[in-house]
Amino acid sequence: MREIYAKMAELEREGRRFAVCTVVRTVGSTPQVVGAKLIVDDLGRLAGTLGGGCVEGDAFVEAKRIIQTGGSSLREYELTEDLAWDTGLVCGGTMWIQIEPGERALRLGGRDLLGDVLAASSGGKPVALATLLRKNGKEIEATGKLLVETDGSAHGTVGAHDDAARAVALDALREGTPRTVRLDNAHELLIEPVLAKPRLVIAGGGHVGLAIAKMATLLEYEVTVIDDREEFATRDRFGPGVDVVRMDMTLALRTLPIGWNTFIVIATRGHKLDASCLREAVKRDARYVGLLGSKRKTVLVAKMLRDEGVSEERIRAVHAPIGLDLGGRTPSEIALSVLAELSVERYGGTARPLRVSDELLTRTIASR
Repeated sequence: MREIYAKMAELEREGRRFAVCTVVRTVGSTPQVVGAKLIVDDLGRLAGTLGGGCVEGDAFVEAKRIIQTGGSSLREYELTEDLAWDTGLVCGGTMWIQIEPGERALRLGGRDLLGDVLAASSGGKPVALATLLRKNGKEIEATGKLLVETDGSAHGTVGAHDDAARAVALDALREGTPRTVRLDNAHELLIEPVLAKPRLVIAGGGHVGLAIAKMATLLEYEVTVIDDREEFATRDRFGPGVDVVRMDMTLALRTLPIGWNTFIVIATRGHKLDASCLREAVKRDARYVGLLGSKRKTVLVAKMLRDEGVSEERIRAVHAPIGLDLGGRTPSEIALSVLAELSVERYGGTARPLRVSDELLTRTIASR
């Protein structure tokens, strides 16, 4: 999302007019998620995506109209089976897309929020935007906006729902994913957390650490690998997009900047070093700490930490053995297992299969 806000700032500096298209609500299967954005400028240039196809094409036309008129709109797009078949969009869902002129999209009263969200998306203090959606049948209208900071302070208003919006926004900031939350039969909140990319710190640059680091860059983590061995801690070995730190791993975990949106994976070369690294990791304010290895290793390390006085709560918060049971054994397959678990933590997923059940498939076929 940082690229979207950076593009908005660039267009403002250039004096260009533009419109912001945002997916504010979804039902069923849709080609994009809540919070997805598309920027359209007065030259017809695009940044971001709403999923492509004719929905994005229609939003583009509407955005051009908004740029000219200065109004705003909130449209419903029902993705019928015929539409999905013709355009490649996922069928069966409905999307609501709000389109606003750029000068109004991030403004509360007389305050321009673009600087706040750009700073948050670039590594500054996270914030969350809460937009109140009022429903009237199938019609939806955006009626208020609130900016919420991590300390609970807020700017703007969504009327009588300010307290609820503040609480929901703070909860969303902890998970870092946009969502729509139902308040009552007539109101919903669109919550958009704005924060920098999550950071992944890997203690251990061996074969598995290498595979995790390379795969994590594809998943848009800011990746740091720490190892004390010269032959393992080289930038050439890990390639672009990975920060490599050669130093004592225990000391690194004690001193590196680690924030609430940091994921730590411990994959060193031995039980004793694992325990030393884990001892430091559990003291930090990381969102996730995981230990690579067998169940036996997990029990041994946990006992070592328990004997050293580390609290039971902190020990049990560690994900160990790390990863989901995918059945693979190679470094790349282990990396996939580890990052799958990180994605569950990052997005609040269930890790259950997405396939349609035989019962539902049979019932659907029989109804035709």
